[in-house]
Amino acid sequence: MIVFPEKGRACTAETLKIAVAAAKEKNLALVVASSKGSTGLAVTEEVRRQQFEGPVIVVSLVFGWPEQGVQRMPKETMQAIKSSGARLVTAAHALSGAERGIGKQFPGAYPVEIIAHTLRMFGPGTKVAVECGAMAFDAGLLKVGTPIVSVGGSGGGADTALILTPCGTAQVLDTVIHEYLCKPGLY
Repeated sequence: MIVFPEKGRACTAETLKIAVAAAKEKNLALVVASSKGSTGLAVTEEVRRQQFEGPVIVVSLVFGWPEQGVQRMPKETMQAIKSSGARLVTAAHALSGAERGIGKQFPGAYPVEIIAHTLRMFGPGTKVAVECGAMAFDAGLLKVGTPIVSVGGSGGGADTALILTPCGTAQVLDTVIHEYLCKPGLY
């Protein structure tokens, strides 16, 4: 495992290089978080550079998060990602979604938020990588019981790559994290 001395955007290129190489070597699907599209575009370039031919899934945020009525990823960027051959999933956060909205109206500890905060103990990118695996699984793009390489980040860019076997949101506690490929040491 590679431990980065910093987090976020500064680690994106190296994280994607590591993740694509692992997906190619192990013949696994690659799932990458990208809210505004820059990481999604970067992974399509790295996939091309490494000649990775496996499935690539870019997971974006639901329309209207964090601002109602607004899509953070521009349509042109979405089209460029799709044109590269990658699949694009746009969905609600698997580890917050409606529960976060309920928590704002009725403060308290809710189970899904507890899962999210527990995963953040290993770094924000861990939570994002698990969440994006669940979102891609829920979209029907991943097979039951099949490991993937999943990439997340810490507030912009990519800095964490895991090999995990995802489950859908209804079975999220059955997710298995097999291996860290890279992550920041400090967050």
